[in-house]
Amino acid sequence: MDGDGGTSMVLRTGNDYIDSLRGRGLTAYYRGERVAEPVDHPVIGPSIRSVAATYDLAHSPDPGLRGLATAGAPGGVTINRFTHIHRSAEDLVRKIKLQRVLGRLTGACFQRCVGWDALNALYITTHETDATLGTPYHERMRRFLAHVQAEDLVCQGAMTDVKGDRGARPGRQEDPDLYLRVVRRTADHIVVKGAKAHQTGALGSHEIIVMPTLALEPGEEDYAVSFAIPSTAKGLVFIVGRQSGDLRCLYDPPMDQGNARFGGHEALTVFDNVEVPMERVFLLGEVAFSGKLVERFAGFHRQSYGGCKAGVGDVLIGAAALAADYNGVAGASHVRDKLVEMIHLNETIYSCGLACSHEGRETASGAYLIDLLLANVCKQNVTRIPYEMARLAQDLAGGLVSTLPSARDLDNPETGELVLKYLKGVPGVATEDRMRVMRLIEHLTLGRGAVGYLPESLHGAGSPQAQRLVIGRQAPLEEYKRAARELAGISSRPRSGG
Repeated sequence: MDGDGGTSMVLRTGNDYIDSLRGRGLTAYYRGERVAEPVDHPVIGPSIRSVAATYDLAHSPDPGLRGLATAGAPGGVTINRFTHIHRSAEDLVRKIKLQRVLGRLTGACFQRCVGWDALNALYITTHETDATLGTPYHERMRRFLAHVQAEDLVCQGAMTDVKGDRGARPGRQEDPDLYLRVVRRTADHIVVKGAKAHQTGALGSHEIIVMPTLALEPGEEDYAVSFAIPSTAKGLVFIVGRQSGDLRCLYDPPMDQGNARFGGHEALTVFDNVEVPMERVFLLGEVAFSGKLVERFAGFHRQSYGGCKAGVGDVLIGAAALAADYNGVAGASHVRDKLVEMIHLNETIYSCGLACSHEGRETASGAYLIDLLLANVCKQNVTRIPYEMARLAQDLAGGLVSTLPSARDLDNPETGELVLKYLKGVPGVATEDRMRVMRLIEHLTLGRGAVGYLPESLHGAGSPQAQRLVIGRQAPLEEYKRAARELAGISSRPRSGG
């Protein structure tokens, strides 16, 4: 069982989701100006359409896709899989397959994984906290989960604090608000202050699930807090981040945007004395469990990258292959070899995501946790592989990927015929089509799409060193040594000298 059940479930469509975001009156800013309606904003709108795709897939006429995008809930009802608690290794595998489909469908970050990973990490950790300390967190979590499932909501997982001086612990910062903290407690609510950075899909979320950003120590109890609040809560301020090429959404034709339909966005989310009802608090001062929550959330999210980045990689491989076709070099052996290398690299990411899922194990809560070692190996590969794939795609496309004239030059009677004549590739392929595929490659490797494919692959779910620390901690090194000693005939008992 996921949530408490007993509530009628809603399985929203993409249009239902978009309608649910209207009229919320968020305090949000982009480039110094208040965003009146995120859904209609030219920069934020493509991001919201990416999330809408996760809803529409649940209504796909293809039963295979529909089965990936939905799951069973208490009472025999169907819910969107992005609100589901993993109950088997097969659930974990389906997660990766779903993410690859959506990555290929949107060519962008579809932003729903972070909240999904937060739900699963909290479900496991609150159960363990209650069993050890007698706290009421798991039942609160179950009731919140039932609400999310019943309304088919998007949750934003908010973990990354702004951190200030990285060499100082949270309580030793010059400004104590540089890690989100509890500033007041009452019998029925807490008040929090601080900020969370790089919040993917912030303006497209219904709920915000806050977690600590690192394992905390005694004396740091005010920072050991996890809770959920609506994105409309009083005191929240969203400051949308800039992205490379984002002004093309404001001023340029769709062709020049590379992928005009879908996109992503991030925001600095400020909590200015936000009041949180105690019913929605899932951790409050229990520093011993903060590290477990962080590690599990990070593990789930590092697993996620094996699916979504492979899906976007599919798009990049397809674009590179089209560029080779349109350039007339598809038959060259070195071109085929580079495409094979891109496929090999992309399938390496995907296979790691599948591996850590297949090796998932049941926890005491009944939910399944991925293999943490393999999940971190997956993400370590993702910090590198997309960069090499981007290099190969640019190599195959040629220099035009970074010097292409604008679509407006096609429309200009003085330049249009010149562009059509001199940027022609192989016979039978329209110059405009060649330009479109170049723009897509530019978008994914240099422009706005590169934000979700390259820097996010490097820093999302923790930067490379974070994975290396977990790999070092999770690897059974003593078992490896024992195997080596046995084969080498080394006694486990030390001999005396002399």
